[in-house]
Amino acid sequence: MLSKYKKNVMVRRLITIGAVIASAFLQTYVIQVFIRPASLLSSGFTGVAILIDRIASLYGRNISTSFGMLALNIPVAILCSRSISMRFTFYSMMQVFLASLFLKIFRFEALFNDVLLNVVFGGFLYGLSIVIALRGNASTGGTDFIALYVSQKTGRSIWEYVFAGNCVILCIFGYLFGWMYAGYSILFQFVSTKAISTFHHRYERVTLQITTSRAEEIIEEYVKQYRHGISYVNAVGGYSHKSMYLLHTVVSSYEVNDIVHLMRETDSHVIVNMIKTENFYGGFYQAPME
Repeated sequence: MLSKYKKNVMVRRLITIGAVIASAFLQTYVIQVFIRPASLLSSGFTGVAILIDRIASLYGRNISTSFGMLALNIPVAILCSRSISMRFTFYSMMQVFLASLFLKIFRFEALFNDVLLNVVFGGFLYGLSIVIALRGNASTGGTDFIALYVSQKTGRSIWEYVFAGNCVILCIFGYLFGWMYAGYSILFQFVSTKAISTFHHRYERVTLQITTSRAEEIIEEYVKQYRHGISYVNAVGGYSHKSMYLLHTVVSSYEVNDIVHLMRETDSHVIVNMIKTENFYGGFYQAPME
């Protein structure tokens, strides 16, 4: 029989594969239904691939978006894999390959004739496709690799800087093909960036204040599975006047549900208060991308 650990690993791998497939399919859908009909430019290396194809068409040539996506992503994947992880890089490149393949296989018709509707709905869904990959512990490659590489080093989200870099590419797009559609594309990318920032919280930190009568047991289980520091002080219940303990730890927001579940398994009467941490100074362990 498989051990509990191996079963959990298998489940996580299946979730990652499912997220990669869903992300690639949604990205393909957005490109064909919203981006191309409205003559927009998406973010990241996918947008660069679309731009290269558009520039090549000015000279009577064709460089498919699918090929461009692969050609641009492979070198960056090789460089960033040293600091992220081979597994994360593999699943991210699987997403890029599937998105390239789906662009060749599937054909979808446009939903709207209005450019602004394409910008809003397309931007949100494109950002969601990136979030799905990230939540599944993968990415859509390209600038995602760069953003995650820097965030892993600094512990800070840099999606706003990625947006600024995309705007530079869009200035080239506007100069060559018209500023109106470049402006719409900037709005499209703003919407997608906001969607990512709203749903992806890996680099946000929260403070957990835990009230329990079984501090030693909770701390023992906690330090077995997590590498964050935790401290506690003696306290007295204001209503019961019984001896209590107040625990304090700072964790990443994406870990909260698992940590609370662990503590409630150890003490069913534990009270956990979560406080958003605006600023944090000192050593903090950030789990690597796997």
